[in-house]
Amino acid sequence: MSDADVIVVGGGPAGLSAALFCAKNDLETVAFDGDGTWLHKAHLFNYLGIRSMDGDVFLERAREQATADHGATLHEDTEVEAVERDGEAFVVTADGEEHTASYVVLATGANRDLAEELGCALDEDGVVEADVTMETSVTGVYATGAMVRAEEWQAVISAGDGAAAALNILSKEKGEHYHDFDTPADV
Repeated sequence: MSDADVIVVGGGPAGLSAALFCAKNDLETVAFDGDGTWLHKAHLFNYLGIRSMDGDVFLERAREQATADHGATLHEDTEVEAVERDGEAFVVTADGEEHTASYVVLATGANRDLAEELGCALDEDGVVEADVTMETSVTGVYATGAMVRAEEWQAVISAGDGAAAALNILSKEKGEHYHDFDTPADV
């Protein structure tokens, strides 16, 4: 069994954004990527700061940024089978192995199965209910991207959801509102 501060389930824009922010700010972060993101079929023209980029190229760069640049651990081509609460922690089962964390970020696109299994509240459309920080009705569980929107799915929105979840986790861990703001001197 391995331990982390944060486990991210999903390796698209939301999941990689959450993993990057958490790892960059010294939280032990493990992400599981089943590689089912729709970005493999996309070309980005409307992602702020990117004029034109193939979805596969974006994913490759985002994975490298989250892992090599900031220290997140990424289990590629690894499906999460279950997520359960165990007291104050969560146990995530992937490839028959158990991993524990204090926080879980669900970034599984429109697949809401894990959120439902955890008991996250859903609205009348079957969408996971989350507040502005992306926290669900289950304390410590965050839902991002397509799982919190009925039909408004977009890569840059999903990445923002992942960042919002990470910043809320960081604020909880630091005991005050946390802002991830870099300056040229940080480079």
